[in-house]
Amino acid sequence: MFEIDKAAIDNVFRDPVTDNKFPILRFSLKDDRSGATLKQATIDTGTKKQIVAEQTGIALDGDFTPLGHYDVDIVAEDNFGQIAKKHVSFRTGRMGMPWEGKWLTDPDYAFAPKTSPVPFVFRRVFKIGKPLKKAMVTATALGIYLLKINGNRVGSDYFTPGFTSYKHTLQYNLYDITDLLEERNEIVAIVGGGWAAGRFTYSSKSHITCDRQAFLAEIFLQYTDGTAEKIVTDESWQLSRGGEYRFADFYDGEIYDGAAKDRKTVWRKAGIYKIGFSPRLTICNCPVRAHENMMVKESFQAANGKEHIYDFGQNFAGVVKLKIKGRKGQKIVVRHAEILTSGDLNVKSLRTAKATAVYICRDGEQEYSPTMTYMGFRYISISGISPDDIEVSAVALYSDMEETGGFECSESLLNKLQSNIAWSAKSNFVDIPTDCPQRDERMGWTGDISVFARTACFNFDVSAFAEKWLRDLRSEQGKGGGFPLVVPKQGIAAPTVATACWGDCSILVTWAEYLARGDKSLLEHMYPAMQKFLKAVAFWARLSGPGKYRKHIWKWLFQFGDWCAPEGNIGDWMKRGRWIATAYYANSCAIVSRIASLLGKKEDAQRYAVLSSEIAEAYRKVFTDEKGNLKNEFQTGYVLPLAFGMTKGEETAIMARNLNRLVEQKNWHLTTGFTGTPYILFALADNGYTDTAYRLLLQESAPSWLHCIKSGATTTWEEWTIDDRKEGNIPSFNHYAYGAVGDFLYRRVAGIEPIEGGYKRFAVKPVLGGGLTYARAFIVTPFGKAESAWQIHDGIFKLTVCVPVSCECEITLPNGEKHVVASGLYEYECKEEVSK
Repeated sequence: MFEIDKAAIDNVFRDPVTDNKFPILRFSLKDDRSGATLKQATIDTGTKKQIVAEQTGIALDGDFTPLGHYDVDIVAEDNFGQIAKKHVSFRTGRMGMPWEGKWLTDPDYAFAPKTSPVPFVFRRVFKIGKPLKKAMVTATALGIYLLKINGNRVGSDYFTPGFTSYKHTLQYNLYDITDLLEERNEIVAIVGGGWAAGRFTYSSKSHITCDRQAFLAEIFLQYTDGTAEKIVTDESWQLSRGGEYRFADFYDGEIYDGAAKDRKTVWRKAGIYKIGFSPRLTICNCPVRAHENMMVKESFQAANGKEHIYDFGQNFAGVVKLKIKGRKGQKIVVRHAEILTSGDLNVKSLRTAKATAVYICRDGEQEYSPTMTYMGFRYISISGISPDDIEVSAVALYSDMEETGGFECSESLLNKLQSNIAWSAKSNFVDIPTDCPQRDERMGWTGDISVFARTACFNFDVSAFAEKWLRDLRSEQGKGGGFPLVVPKQGIAAPTVATACWGDCSILVTWAEYLARGDKSLLEHMYPAMQKFLKAVAFWARLSGPGKYRKHIWKWLFQFGDWCAPEGNIGDWMKRGRWIATAYYANSCAIVSRIASLLGKKEDAQRYAVLSSEIAEAYRKVFTDEKGNLKNEFQTGYVLPLAFGMTKGEETAIMARNLNRLVEQKNWHLTTGFTGTPYILFALADNGYTDTAYRLLLQESAPSWLHCIKSGATTTWEEWTIDDRKEGNIPSFNHYAYGAVGDFLYRRVAGIEPIEGGYKRFAVKPVLGGGLTYARAFIVTPFGKAESAWQIHDGIFKLTVCVPVSCECEITLPNGEKHVVASGLYEYECKEEVSK
């Protein structure tokens, strides 16, 4: 059967809303015939028809206007003459329509530095005097807001309008509120400081974007008689600081007074706020939403005798959900932590974050779940109520993205590793790609996502999420070409300069997303920023000294080096910066050469290819004896040139042998940091040392992935052990950087790897080893599901490959036998050949 499986508008599958004049359509196909491919498709938007031969990157043309609803009919024909149809719809946002509303705030309010403001409550009462056809609201805030109409929450999004580089871009939300309206209506907006005004960064800054929070909204009423009315934020709105939300802060938590509903609210006239900048307002199409419901696995009395502890069995980012039998004024305190120590919560990894939710009860049965904050936790403690009077659960919060990939194998610990990797991504994809979800940080560190992007793109469709963040990255690029260490920069005082790996995110994240989804428009948008960044790198590299080779050695101005390596300290990691930076420079030039070629920029492609080759030669000339031996040996120093294809001939074999020796000398342990760890298994397995790669992957003593799992990890950790440092802090237990090993699970263990963007062409070439007898991975590509599954039984290797419609796969069996196939399901077998 031939059918259209899924369709997305602007990379959004569920209820898409767009501000684009030409929204982008993509759709995947299913076909029970092998060799099926799309012949053509007719796209009908109601006013215009388009005939296309593509399934991705289709720019819809339909004379779309603001705040509209549009239906799209897709009729696809395959090369066998079969027909498939699908109906999809989308809404348009404001599409640049000017705002008539005014920004509202409390002009009399001020709050102390390094704290968060009391949430404001704005309201407007209005009546509807005739039959209503449709009602919509568009709203935004400097800060975060929660909207209610007649006491009912509007939408299911958290932390609206989201976190962006506010002075460049501010998002807004569009909601259909038709079913919530009555004859008399009260619209209420609770507005907290959020990232814009509230406490943020590990330095506890506040007032970063604005001196207090503000709110902007417009309500559009359409009547059945054809007339329309608009209600906007202006002087007619009222303000109160006496609502149920008494405190809201991303680090410290939330205080909610449930008994406030029983008291009369004192309202006064809202003030008008003049913001000192002019951001571009655009629709939010990847909001944070509630996902998995988390149930308590175990509960017990805390060792301190004052609290009851609940274990959810999984570290995650989210909020608790409580069902309470309470009495008026009763105070319930919920604290959060990742680990326990001696039967009590260990909150050292939170640093200064209090991560506490306080609920003040009214009489009777009631429910509470925080909505103006979130925590990273596995355990909670509750005090102020008997366990018999409270039911406890929780919900995971992260950006609304499709889970599109999966990996499993015969080793249960690797399956747990895959689960941990996915959960760390979910926990840290809360509107921006953060480093951690629990402590006083939760910032968009660019280095972490640089190394994790390829793994993320296997497990999730991050297209809308990544596009939004990359837009901020472009806007934050410095005049000299560098990028901030965190994006949005929001409160970080560090200068914006080119830094290896962290700055390479402009290239590495974009390239990972292109390989996964095949969207050339993203390459086009990011290409100028990539060029500007590489120009900045060239400038700093030339300061390393004169000569043909020194001018390509990148060490200035600042490098993280082998960050977070299990040996040495920060100073030791940073001293390796010139080796690592130079290798990343060569790799980024090589990738940009490929991007330039895809964009038809032949001269640029040639120039960057030559530059990459020259940088690789400089690495060998300056850092090695030109035979493959580093003058100063360390694992990452060999890993990067091997993984990035910077070596030649016999030199490759010598470097690989040296890397293998260094690993063996450490009793089969890695000593690589954030910048080298994602590539070490590739450097070994692709150069004749598959057995060593698998020994590292399956190593169970520290430092190793499986040691963390054997120690009880349910997410990937910032470091390899639970280790109290001298300063009294302990690292995060929910960091995705070391989860970049997931890339190896997909691309080598299961063997599935894109050759062209979106898996239009891909390879399946499993690398056997480690005693594994089974592995399977799949990814839902823009064309459909691609899958590789193999097993070994009685010395026979059997492989099953699923190729989506319109795609081609290059299959290589362990015995070297090759096949090139079109779409369909294929099975092969041969005698077991384990790589060495």
